[in-house]
Amino acid sequence: MNRQPFNNEGDTGDADRSLAVWPQPLPPGRRILAALSGGVDSAVAAALLVEAGYEVIAISMLLAGNAESHDGGCCSLDDFQDARRVTEQLGIPHYVLNLKEAFRRRVMDVFTAEYLRGRTPNPCLLCNRDVKFDLLWQRAQELDAQGIATGHYARVRYNPARGRYQLLRGVDQRKDQSYFLFPLTQAQLARTLFPVGHLTKTAVRAKAAALGLRVAEKPESQDICFIPDGDYARFIEQHLPQDYRRAGEIVDHEGHVLGTHPGIHRFTIGQRRGLGIGGLAEPRYVTHIDPETNRVTVGSKTQLMARGLIAREVNWIEDLPQGACVATVKTRYRQPAIPARVVPQPHGRAEVWFVHPHAGVTPGQAAVFYDGDRVLGGGWIERGL
Repeated sequence: MNRQPFNNEGDTGDADRSLAVWPQPLPPGRRILAALSGGVDSAVAAALLVEAGYEVIAISMLLAGNAESHDGGCCSLDDFQDARRVTEQLGIPHYVLNLKEAFRRRVMDVFTAEYLRGRTPNPCLLCNRDVKFDLLWQRAQELDAQGIATGHYARVRYNPARGRYQLLRGVDQRKDQSYFLFPLTQAQLARTLFPVGHLTKTAVRAKAAALGLRVAEKPESQDICFIPDGDYARFIEQHLPQDYRRAGEIVDHEGHVLGTHPGIHRFTIGQRRGLGIGGLAEPRYVTHIDPETNRVTVGSKTQLMARGLIAREVNWIEDLPQGACVATVKTRYRQPAIPARVVPQPHGRAEVWFVHPHAGVTPGQAAVFYDGDRVLGGGWIERGL
């Protein structure tokens, strides 16, 4: 068997060409803790690790709900059974790590609190930063593992001239998940493997089918894992004291009252539908949410556009730029990256100035900076400019 490790730099060939050059310090033979969700991506990631000659320990994380009786988008009994069957077929040990309490505090509670601040949080970003690449690594150390691996569609490349790790988009641009990984540090990148990042989704499913894995055609969940029905407003209201469910005014940019709303947690910047202010001559979009006054401001498409944004808690993947840099910027996972100029500021902040005004600036989401396929860094959107 060919036991050279993965080429995260960009082999786009079929699944059988998945092994190539990997930088130190995680060569084959090392013990790796592989996150196994019960889906096809993490299953193939674990299989590729085994083929490459790593000592693999699989771990499934119980995050939302209950493994015995959960009907949500993750952590269901079926998911854990699928994960167990994969590990039996691969001949690797499998453990379940109960992280429900940590997930509730670090993701679900923050998700609710952010909506009450007039922001629109991204729970997947919170989960990756505060659970998967933090608590999972702690567990890896307890098991004497030298690294962790996930089924993310992203790549890591080592630059020996600079002695720095680089984070790259996944080869499959439709599945690329580098947006969710901008908080990763050099120390985390040095101990993290993304075995499927150089493959397309089609190749991943083909590899799973070739191995006879029953998850080869398993559908993907598109919902927030702890809100499988997509009704985030109902979820927030179920987790709020009655005092927080405050009605307020919907106003235009001149302060004219156009209607009322049942709570700011039901709105997000850019929202057009469900505003409850029908009868206007032109469409109106949410342009501002003020938690202090409990007001939702709406305006025209022109008033929604932003020239730029302020990002906070910015993480630069490699090094802090010495000045402004040209980049493309994503302000939402599903939105294309747009040309911009990024200007580092003191105290972990950055100004982003778009080449053309942009309508996708939503406080609470992330702004991620790219140079081609390379992730320069990113931060949390504080406000538009």
